[in-house]
Amino acid sequence: MTQSPVSSLPTSVAVTYDYRCPFARNVHEHLVAAQRAGAGWDLQFVPFSLSQAHVEEGGTAVWDDPDKAADLLAMEASIVVAHRFPDRFPDAHLALFSARHDEGRDLRQRHVVGDVLDHSAVDVEAVFEAVAEGWPREAFRKAHEQSVAEHRVFGVPTFVVGDTAVFVRIMTRPAGDGALARSTIEHVLELISRRPELNEFKHTAIAR
Repeated sequence: MTQSPVSSLPTSVAVTYDYRCPFARNVHEHLVAAQRAGAGWDLQFVPFSLSQAHVEEGGTAVWDDPDKAADLLAMEASIVVAHRFPDRFPDAHLALFSARHDEGRDLRQRHVVGDVLDHSAVDVEAVFEAVAEGWPREAFRKAHEQSVAEHRVFGVPTFVVGDTAVFVRIMTRPAGDGALARSTIEHVLELISRRPELNEFKHTAIAR
């Protein structure tokens, strides 16, 4: 019996994120909507620091720079939620993206992050207590440095499938359409797994 194209696509996928990036917002909305529609992938959401990616060689790493602590807060909070409250992570994850890009809120502000988490039914005090312990920053650093060392990741969103890493920009949002979200991500996985010769494909202008 011939295996269908969809069933032979990769099912284990890691995708990087930083709440500062609108394209990461688009991709992660698709990922969550597809999962909720029954996609059933083994997904790993990998924190990646755009601030660290722009540190010049020899400069102070963001993890060690007190002036950059606020830049890391929302990401550290998301790591705590993923570890301590995994069932709340999808809602909190999308809400943090929405706060930044739909509402224009400053995720460097503790009260903003706390408000977003509270509205996502997350124990805010427990999250901030964990952030203060320091382990979320170490986890953030490890994930970022591992992505760079093992897959030469330079930005978000990057899909990692096996030994292959691909930076992807999706221009659309799923708007709650699970079927659309699933097909969108499946197209990406198909290109990654079946068309390795297609290294770069970029429109010179955005369709309006």
